[in-house]
Amino acid sequence: MGSVRKVGIIGAGHVGAHVASALIAQGTADELVLVDVKPEKLASEVQDLRDSLSFAPHAVRVEGAGADYAALAGCDVIVNAAGHVEAALENRDGELQVTAAEVRTFARTIADAGFAGVWVSIANPCDVVATAIWHLTGYDPAKIIGSGTALDSARLRCVLSQATGYEQGSIDAYMLGEHGFSQFAAWSHARIGGKPLDELEREQPDRFALDHAELEERARMNGYAVVQGKCCTEYGVAAAAARIARAVLCNEHAVIPCSTLLTGQYGQEGHWASLPCCVGAGGVEEVLHLNLTSAEEQAFARSCAHIRDNIGQLAWW
Repeated sequence: MGSVRKVGIIGAGHVGAHVASALIAQGTADELVLVDVKPEKLASEVQDLRDSLSFAPHAVRVEGAGADYAALAGCDVIVNAAGHVEAALENRDGELQVTAAEVRTFARTIADAGFAGVWVSIANPCDVVATAIWHLTGYDPAKIIGSGTALDSARLRCVLSQATGYEQGSIDAYMLGEHGFSQFAAWSHARIGGKPLDELEREQPDRFALDHAELEERARMNGYAVVQGKCCTEYGVAAAAARIARAVLCNEHAVIPCSTLLTGQYGQEGHWASLPCCVGAGGVEEVLHLNLTSAEEQAFARSCAHIRDNIGQLAWW
């Protein structure tokens, strides 16, 4: 990775544009290259982002490359935000066919152009699309990261914060498995200020007698609570993508729940799903093993089965 941190973004819609804005506001990137098949939309987003630069921590070069995917070959990170949110308004898996087909239009082109950086894919179904990028390119799987349950885990921390009064940054809790309805909360590893939640519940039952099922469902469905009012989600997922990109660009070795290739964890392999991952310049450097309960391992197996079912629906697989 060079001294100039360069990020490419595929798709300049709601989420892609917000990813670019977040990277500028955080001072994470030095150059941004946006690609989109709609030239007028792309030009407007590029200009709007350039107009924000007077308020940024440092100068950022923002360019539009039309639909020239090969122009992203020199990037350190490529964020795949090519989605079709309308297809997912009624069904979490509604984008399956369209986003998977779209990946076929650019993944191999970018690989053949010499891309050597890290993919951060946020297009849904996230785990299927990340797996598709791997199959289409034969790329190093450690360098293909799905945003996965990074966002869902933030939603879990949000509802726990609302329930307990502690701020979100003091809460450590993961949603794992699929970025979709089959995800689950790993309650056995939830902590507040480093103290296990189950200990707090035993010591202070009046304050911490939480309804785990209700909180988990709220975390699982909060995306649709957002969609109902504005027909898309954008800030949360863009922040998650920017966080993963920062971990790569700054070689942070940060532990983030995100989607990576399973290689036998909890008896699952061959596709992407979310577990706590150590993320740095090389992508996913380590997958942390949690001692899940039997019920949590079963939930992970069910979630992985749903991902495999979606993969099986792709006729070109």
